[in-house]
Amino acid sequence: MRLPALRQFALSLPQTTWVKQWGECLVYKVAGKMFLIIALDGETIDGVVFKCTPEEFDDLTDIDGITQAPYCAKRHWVRVGDLAALSAAELERRIRRSYDLVVAKLPKKTRATLDVTKI
Repeated sequence: MRLPALRQFALSLPQTTWVKQWGECLVYKVAGKMFLIIALDGETIDGVVFKCTPEEFDDLTDIDGITQAPYCAKRHWVRVGDLAALSAAELERRIRRSYDLVVAKLPKKTRATLDVTKI
């Protein structure tokens, strides 16, 4: 998946914002909570980090090119270093799942202000 398509997909999720953080990382957030990190090397994707459940973590890290995300909660975040490890559709599905996991943990009052019913 190319950078413009990945960025466009992430921004298509309701109430998504992004910031450039930690050098060359694009960090995508909902209600101020991150759900996706795209690490860059210039204009090339160096890796993608997203949230998962501990059960999904084991399945994902069994795939070559996917590891525990450094500096993130153990068994809750993975890093896809080789984008060929997941199809574009599967990567989008996993990013969407990450978004949903983050939204589900937001306070009820905050979730009520988000327009996430369209997803």
